[in-house]
Amino acid sequence: MRRPQTMLVVALAACVGTAACQTENAYTGEKQTSKAAKGAVIGGLGGAAVGALTNKNQRGKNALIGAGIGAAVGGGIGYYMDRQEEELRKELRSAGVSVERRGDTIALNMQNDILFGVGSSQLESRAQEVLRAVAIVLKKYDDTKVNVNGFTDTSGARTRNEELSQQRAAAVADVLAKNGVQRARLNVRGMGEANLKVATADNINEARNRRVEILLEPTNG
Repeated sequence: MRRPQTMLVVALAACVGTAACQTENAYTGEKQTSKAAKGAVIGGLGGAAVGALTNKNQRGKNALIGAGIGAAVGGGIGYYMDRQEEELRKELRSAGVSVERRGDTIALNMQNDILFGVGSSQLESRAQEVLRAVAIVLKKYDDTKVNVNGFTDTSGARTRNEELSQQRAAAVADVLAKNGVQRARLNVRGMGEANLKVATADNINEARNRRVEILLEPTNG
């Protein structure tokens, strides 16, 4: 006969493949396992493992408690980011901004709307409109860290590009802050010529490399 903790672990793991843990993507119509469900499973398995290792005389009981706590924590973070992702997609759908989920991180790919001229950190009015829409959602989800990363193409000196990329990221962060996002949440970084979005034979004057990307992470992740 399987022990209770073993049965719980099996049940948690099986949840990933069941319809009960799956939702339908409103944008693609495809069935997918929610990040909250995945987080609950991972948290539950981890909690069960920790619980089983504490006090060998009560391992079964501890494993059950640990699994429950782990599932709540893992599922809570996943659910929080699920909700934020859903609202960002809704708010930015008409802006042409893609919202990419990477585990518990959300990446806003805004290269089509936040483009800079060569040697410039000046935001166009269209980009500011998009950032105001982003700020609306970020203010609702204030347990999220906001990483603002600036990039350049390869024209000009490398040291100048590092400075310019920092200025571009700061310009975006300034708009978010002016629209109510707390400064303490904003982590501004200039990446210079690193991580070119488009590598071509002549990528020096490639507009898509002159961009800012926003990565959202849970503060408790």
